[in-house]
Amino acid sequence: MSLSAARPAGSRSWVRVVTPLLSIVGLIVVWDLAVRIFSIPKFVLPSPGEAFAAIFADWDSIGRGLVATSQVFILGFVIGAALGFVLAIVMSSSGILYRILYPLMIVSQAIPVVAIGAALVIWLGFGLAPKLVVVAMIVFFPVLVNVLDGLRSVDPDSINLARAMGAKPWWTFLIIKLPATLTPLFSALKMSATFSVTGAILAESMASTTGGLGVYLSTMQGRFNTPGVFAAIIVLASIGLLAFLLISVWESQATPWRRTSVVPRRRRYRDSATLD
Repeated sequence: MSLSAARPAGSRSWVRVVTPLLSIVGLIVVWDLAVRIFSIPKFVLPSPGEAFAAIFADWDSIGRGLVATSQVFILGFVIGAALGFVLAIVMSSSGILYRILYPLMIVSQAIPVVAIGAALVIWLGFGLAPKLVVVAMIVFFPVLVNVLDGLRSVDPDSINLARAMGAKPWWTFLIIKLPATLTPLFSALKMSATFSVTGAILAESMASTTGGLGVYLSTMQGRFNTPGVFAAIIVLASIGLLAFLLISVWESQATPWRRTSVVPRRRRYRDSATLD
């Protein structure tokens, strides 16, 4: 038995966690060094220390904005993902609906979000509703397309075999079709987690009456407060990063076969050679 086979699985998990953290720390170090070496003025690019100091100095405003933006982000994300998933299932069950609705979905994504946001403000007024719609639209299409691809990639022979064995439609969906959607679904959710933050900021800048980090960012920009702008950027990036990590953890728990079935080819050859 090789040493690599006996290596604890937890060590590989630590590597997967520590490596991204080191890359973020490296980015902050490069940022700080660039400001110091090139003597970049504070109003052009503040140092990381100044940006983080701005977060703590104005945490009352940033904290309130964080709560408001998180509400828009979470609710819009859940609504968009749920609608995209359900509609994908409906469209995959009917060829006519697929041919009718799919072009309409593509056309809807060709319209700029800013233009849609302006119309939503006219229709729904200022407040939470138009912001939720903007975020939900950003999440909706990636989930719809990825889940549709997963459902359409299911092996027809597996479905026919299940039917021949007397499986009911709901059982066929749960056992065969649903697992096929999980990998593309989580890929869409991880991608949408970062885009949704941008959507929330755009929506708040157009339709917010209760504040939010989008409003805070615009206010700091109008005051030429560059540290305040970067403080908001750091908080927003943290929201997207946290959402991405949570979805990744959820994915690892919902798709355990991906953790056990994917083994590097070079390692398999090395382990088999050692056993021989």
